Amino acid sequence: MMNKFNPELDLMLERVVDVKPEIIWKAWTKVEHLKKWFVPAPWTIADCEVDLRPGGIFKTIMQSPEGEKFPNVGCYLEIIENKKLVWTDLLLPGYRPAAKLESGADLAFTATVLMEPHGKGTKYQAIVMHKNAQDRKRHEEMGFQDGWGKCLDQLVALAPQIR
Repeated sequence: MMNKFNPELDLMLERVVDVKPEIIWKAWTKVEHLKKWFVPAPWTIADCEVDLRPGGIFKTIMQSPEGEKFPNVGCYLEIIENKKLVWTDLLLPGYRPAAKLESGADLAFTATVLMEPHGKGTKYQAIVMHKNAQDRKRHEEMGFQDGWGKCLDQLVALAPQIR
């Protein structure tokens, strides 16, 4: 169960897309798809690891156009197939507390992605919860809406190739 959205601490990208929840789910949970869309181009995902179970690893290594790599390691908290994914970078796999954040941005958060059937497509919500207003503001200034929005556009463009 998710806490109520708090606009002072949380950021949200909400959109209706013409892609079925099952395809969005595969895009989020299959490494071969995730690597193709989960960072705004021209950045790329150099590597990723998905152990899709509560306590399992969710790891991505983002790569800048200049070749610099930024690892992000987290832990899945909740998984409801075709409906909901929740993970955090405050915990490592197995719910082990992170001694320090392994994210390149050094930004602690818990993310929830919700997929709800809507007509022939999906109501998509990505909600990112922060520990304080300063982190939320920093994430927003880093380009949360543009970045997560561009990633969703890339997912939608990739959707016809996902089976």
